[in-house]
Order: sequence, then C-alpha cells, then structure tokens
Amino acid sequence: MSKSLQAEIKQSKPFTSSRAEALLGILRTAAVIDHHLGEALKPYKITTTQYNLLRILRGAGKNGLCGRDVAERLISRVPDVSRLLDRTEDLKLISRKRDPADRRHVTARITDKGLALLERVTPELEVVERQRFGRLDPAILDGLIAALDDVRNGA
Repeated sequence: MSKSLQAEIKQSKPFTSSRAEALLGILRTAAVIDHHLGEALKPYKITTTQYNLLRILRGAGKNGLCGRDVAERLISRVPDVSRLLDRTEDLKLISRKRDPADRRHVTARITDKGLALLERVTPELEVVERQRFGRLDPAILDGLIAALDDVRNGA
C-alpha cells in the first residue's frame, strides 16, 4: 500500500481541509516527478526546462519560434527565457537568428544535435512515465487529466 501524503511529509496533525491536502498533494507529486525526470536527464547535461524547450522547438519545425512564443508554451514559467535560450544555444542544441527586417525579433530553432539528443532522451523519459503512471487504469488517468485541467482553469 502506498504511503499517504501526511505520512510522507511526516505531518502529525490532520490537514485543515481536503482542499489543502489536494493542493499539497499536487505540489509534492509535481516535485517528486520533476526530480525523477531531472535524474533521468542528468547524464545528458540538460534540465527538464531545456528538454521542454527542445520539444517545443521540434514541434515548431523549420519556422522556429521567437522567445515570447517559447515562453507561452513552456510547462514551467521561467523568469528569463533569454538566459534559457542562451544556455541551450551554448550547448549547440538550438540556434537563433535575428530578423534583418526587425532586429528585435529573434527566431530560435532546434539544431540537428538537439534533435539527436531528443531521440536519445525521450525513451528514458517514457520509462519514467510508465513507472509513475503505468499502474493507473486508463479511466483513472482520464479522470486525473480532467481534474487537473479543472484545477488549472480555476473551475
């Protein structure tokens, strides 16, 4: 049997409400999964946010995206997308090109090296997905997805 959140965080008093327990449960679960994903990515010397960036740019195709569009699509909000792009470009996983007509507009694109890294990394992250969610019945997963959508959307 799995350990309850209250036992896991060694909380001696009951939660003040089911809502409080759900909120902390979501935060703790996100932290555990983020750590697991981070450990899987560690050998590749990229962060979960950089992995997310690479997936976004792969999806954008040849057109690439500007930093503002990348920021809107990231799973975790980052305070400085430019630094994220800088660090990832330093690894030669993305390239950036300034628009000659509008010098303020810079387009980021995934490189062949970035695509190759995604090919190597993705199967390892799929293992994490299976380890964390593989035991859940598909109907439970569908309910979880819908409930999390409702929480994010303020419903």
